[in-house]
Amino acid sequence: MTEIEYLLPLSTSAEEGDRRAEVAVLPVGSFEQHGALLPLITDTVVAVTVTKAIAAAYPVLQLPPVTISCSHEHAGWAGTVSISAATLYAVINDVAASLRAGGIDRLVVVNGHGGNYVLSNVVQEAGPRGHRMALFPTEVDWLTARAAGGIRTHPDSDMHAGELETSLLLHAHPGLVRPDYAAHDHLADERNRMLTLGLAAYTASGVVGLPSLASAEKGRDVLASLVASFADVLSALSTPSR
Repeated sequence: MTEIEYLLPLSTSAEEGDRRAEVAVLPVGSFEQHGALLPLITDTVVAVTVTKAIAAAYPVLQLPPVTISCSHEHAGWAGTVSISAATLYAVINDVAASLRAGGIDRLVVVNGHGGNYVLSNVVQEAGPRGHRMALFPTEVDWLTARAAGGIRTHPDSDMHAGELETSLLLHAHPGLVRPDYAAHDHLADERNRMLTLGLAAYTASGVVGLPSLASAEKGRDVLASLVASFADVLSALSTPSR
């Protein structure tokens, strides 16, 4: 499978017309350091992996990914690129408006990067405006998936390029994981001032987690759990607004 086949939907307009999807799914990733074991595009790969699995299980419109987002806490590491929260906010709202103009009034944002805090605000504001939007996976969705996958590292410790992300890539796209991934463990549970100081204050390598515990089997089971949890998102989007 080529990279374009992995990252981008390849359906035609005619095929989408036949599908008549009522819900669109937009993966949002990032372009930021993930230590020496995972590529800069890791969060985008995670978001697309989840989105592609959802699109295989449900009749949704799979959109291409947003590949650069709010990675300011990773500033200083080679290759990391960010856009402002205001720009990301505008992009999501513009995509939603374009979808509505085309007859799709429900949008799910699949977020692969924890630093995209503004996505919660976009979804939070949509409801009172009469628009239907959801953010996926939620914290509960991730906790459920972690348990299903047997992820051993606590979420607070498994913050970046750790067991969860490495497992997902080992399952979905193992060629992106560097062979020495198990040699990059680093824990930094006390990160109380990360938004002020940046992640570099807590890790020299860029890793916070235990990638040595990762496996393709864990990634497979995490992904299956997320796909199952998505049914609840569709149910929520179908619930009439109050």
